[in-house]
Amino acid sequence: MANVYVRRTLKSAAGVIGLASAAYAAYAGSAWLRYGHAAAATGDDVDPLLDRVMPRYDIVERHHVAVGASADITFGAACKQDLMSLPVVQSIFKARELILGSDPDTARRPRGLLELTKSIGWGVLAEVPGREIVMGAVTQPWHANVVFRPLPPDEFAAFNEPGYVKIVWTLRADPRGAHASIFRTETRAVATDAYARAKFRQYWSFLSPGIILIRWASLHPLKSKAERR
Repeated sequence: MANVYVRRTLKSAAGVIGLASAAYAAYAGSAWLRYGHAAAATGDDVDPLLDRVMPRYDIVERHHVAVGASADITFGAACKQDLMSLPVVQSIFKARELILGSDPDTARRPRGLLELTKSIGWGVLAEVPGREIVMGAVTQPWHANVVFRPLPPDEFAAFNEPGYVKIVWTLRADPRGAHASIFRTETRAVATDAYARAKFRQYWSFLSPGIILIRWASLHPLKSKAERR
């Protein structure tokens, strides 16, 4: 009887793993095909501040959530959220270490998202105090031990050194009355030449599910934190 139970359990687990693998492969294939065909923003997603920094891009990801708190509270909570405290985020970073063979980051880092990202090389490219901030860096993300290089806004826009990818992302809170807002985050990236485009397309297709999952996983904790305030 025990052997039957074990066999059924293993069969069920194999089925779940098979479905997950198929879904992952399907998404990776879709990301490969969509690369270089990023959709322009429409409606409330339009972001003039971000457009000034990177008007053309190879990939884009946009996410938003309604929050029952004012825009300034929501924006403050977004800047200070501790992503690395989320188990799913820890697992994704650990998986990247194992897949790419990268060294663990043993440095002491700030806990807030904004200060954490600044400490690893992201720079501020534009901002509207209390409402939006645009962060950016040039990098080669396919390397195991990735290095983020900040640049001043005018140099970032003009940067075209071969073999790199320029990446920008935002934290943005749009007011919807005195006690309500919409939190938005958008990520864009563009390669500087054909070599970097090919390398980044492969990287993005394979690892973007984890990157997108981090965005999704951060929305509910942020909403809850802002509304508690």
